[in-house]
Amino acid sequence: MPYSLRHAGASVWIKSGADPAEVAARAGHSIAVLYRFYAKILRGGQQHSNNLIARRTR
Repeated sequence: MPYSLRHAGASVWIKSGADPAEVAARAGHSIAVLYRFYAKILRGGQQHSNNLIARRTR
């Protein structure tokens, strides 16, 4: 059960746009582990990332 809660929490944090390094630290993972296990959650955010980058570079 705690693993499921940790996974759910990390998933929500990632999808909410939290810094992946911070999510990894809070979940007790390294960045490599975070990207390996949560890569499918991180995919699909290209448009959101493009919007964030565009706002910062204007």
